[in-house]
Amino acid sequence: MKNDTTIQIGVVGTGHLGNFHLKQLKGIPHFTIAGLFDSDPIRAMEMSKRYDVESFSSVRDLLQKAEAISIVTPTPYHYEIANLALDKGCHLFIEKPITDNIEHAGLLLNKAEKLNKIIQVGHIERFNPAFTVLKNLDIQPRFIEAHRLAKFNPRGNDVPVILDLMIHDLDIILSLVKSEIKDIRANGVKVVSSTVDIANARLEFENGCVANLTASRISQKVMRKMRLFQEEDYITIDFHNGILEEYKICNSPPTEDINDQVIELTGKEKKYVLYRKPEVPKHDALKEELIHFANSIQNAQKPETDGQSAAKALGLALKIQKIIDQ
Repeated sequence: MKNDTTIQIGVVGTGHLGNFHLKQLKGIPHFTIAGLFDSDPIRAMEMSKRYDVESFSSVRDLLQKAEAISIVTPTPYHYEIANLALDKGCHLFIEKPITDNIEHAGLLLNKAEKLNKIIQVGHIERFNPAFTVLKNLDIQPRFIEAHRLAKFNPRGNDVPVILDLMIHDLDIILSLVKSEIKDIRANGVKVVSSTVDIANARLEFENGCVANLTASRISQKVMRKMRLFQEEDYITIDFHNGILEEYKICNSPPTEDINDQVIELTGKEKKYVLYRKPEVPKHDALKEELIHFANSIQNAQKPETDGQSAAKALGLALKIQKIIDQ
């Protein structure tokens, strides 16, 4: 149902993450929440009362009122709901991963293109405040190290840790390294669930860049860090705490008036290390990606985390999983 000023959006799935979607959508003027659906009627009623939005008894009924849909269900249900929503003429926001297999992802992308509908996938770290600063730097990494560790939580165990956690870093690395992958090595272990709980992957790109990734959902501490090494430059980004630091080698002391620390190195050639810790803007990453979704719809523009990039990350994640399963 078209609105002159806002987009009518429905939310399918009102669990832990769906609750956050509803909360943010209520505060974004680009959207009007058309309603929600959850397979648990008690949960649906609870969320309906909390956010003062209509609860529907079926996804089909909700789609009759929506122009766009936010799919926040377990991954195995993404394709069925997304396919139906496209049939009803809706734009799609799908929480990551886009689907649980690459064939279904391809079908959704083809249908969306034919129907001129937008697919944005919830690779939220692209909207992390620290990553928004990283995008302003000259990034040509030669070696990348990523650690994404989380404490055990039964929620999300419907997929292996590669699809649950590591896929965030795979998506980021694919966005930073402009080269094809020529070799993948990986291993992983099932510890407390029926799918892989801790995994490591080593990616070698055609341009010589190497990325080493570790993901675990059985850690005693939370860590979401990535380190980028490139010629005369080292950058570390802490996604969890919203911090970015850079150590840059200079042949001469900076002449500009700066507040950052300069370290002098001794040797045959005098060099300097410029330490920078840029100010990171404070914003809610989920809110920013939902606003980006609205802007993409209203301006008919490809989202930054579009279906194609999400399918590429999914394809890589599945290759890693296949290597571990062998």
